[in-house]
Amino acid sequence: MTENPPTAAVPAIALNSGTSIPQLGLGTWPLDDAEVERAVLAAAELGYRHVDTAAKYGNETGVGRGVRGSGLAREEWFVTTKLDGGYQGDDRAVAGLDASLQRLGLDYVDLLLIHWPLPARDQYVSTWETFIRLQQSGKARAIGVSNFKPAHLDRLIAETGVTPAVNQIQLSPAIQRREQRAYGVEHGIVTESWSPIGGSGDLLAAPVLAEVAAKHDRTVGQVVLRWHVQNGLVAIPKSRNPERMAENLAVFDFELDADDLAAIDSLDEGPDAGVDSDRSGH
Repeated sequence: MTENPPTAAVPAIALNSGTSIPQLGLGTWPLDDAEVERAVLAAAELGYRHVDTAAKYGNETGVGRGVRGSGLAREEWFVTTKLDGGYQGDDRAVAGLDASLQRLGLDYVDLLLIHWPLPARDQYVSTWETFIRLQQSGKARAIGVSNFKPAHLDRLIAETGVTPAVNQIQLSPAIQRREQRAYGVEHGIVTESWSPIGGSGDLLAAPVLAEVAAKHDRTVGQVVLRWHVQNGLVAIPKSRNPERMAENLAVFDFELDADDLAAIDSLDEGPDAGVDSDRSGH
């Protein structure tokens, strides 16, 4: 098995905002400020330009230090943050984003997400209306959601006329969210995978993945990330280990064939697998 095949440039996927998102990025939960600063600096050296954080993660300060300390121009980075339930309703997201930007030390984020819908509170539509204004202000280049189901998205679109650019959801070969992915394709919403290599304790031990990895002389993790890439998904694997980061990035110079993809698709545990998006705390 090759140790770390040469990485190719990370492709970008167009967003409905007119911007684009790198197809692979660095997840940062649950790293603290010091850990995440080191991780972002290491990732930048390897070629990462996309980093994902959230107010709830408690590490926006470290992410910002890493981004600014990388020596790269701000426009080379794609930075995502998310606002959780404390910022829903009554324009609370305005102060929420201002606080996130202050912690990040940035003038804008490339993508701002509602962290989860919390439908019992019935505030996600009014929060989305605030997000629309935040995008218009320039403080968020694109806006989207996380852990939303099609019914939540239907309501956002119907009541505001603005379609989210991204829906970030738990997604892996074990948790394939086929209905949500199809909804995204139909409505021009990019699906982004959190926990793209996880979601099941036994996933990485699946014989199917070992067979495909051996066929391509790659690691199981690389095969899983390549599955995301070829399905048009954005993936944000998390790691603090530079060797693992490099391995995760080295997935753009090989291709899974139809048999490989069908074999990996067989690992789906069904629509009820994974966390309940109504209560997700990721």
